[in-house]
Amino acid sequence: MGLINGLHDAMKKGKGKDVLGKTLSDLVDYTAYHFTQEEELFKTYAYPDYLPHKKEHDALKSQAVDLREQFTRGELFLSNKTVLFLKNWLNGHILGSDKKYGPFLNAKGVS
Repeated sequence: MGLINGLHDAMKKGKGKDVLGKTLSDLVDYTAYHFTQEEELFKTYAYPDYLPHKKEHDALKSQAVDLREQFTRGELFLSNKTVLFLKNWLNGHILGSDKKYGPFLNAKGVS
């Protein structure tokens, strides 16, 4: 969320276009790292919904890479719609899917 909030702050200062490329690259890097860490926990503790959750991770990583590539090709333009999409994309995963595994891992002693 910090990446998206930073992008939104830059937009308010008229500098959004300047930071969009870096934000998208950082988002790709972060999702790859974060999802790998999550998936390792799922495997270690035999999370029963591992495969559907991994499919969601794979789709989100693919979307992030696609957004970065669109920007690189000059096909993605910064707008409130783009920022809203990114916020909804992350919030939907973090506040939706990720909330489901918390109780399972907590019961296994993972905090």
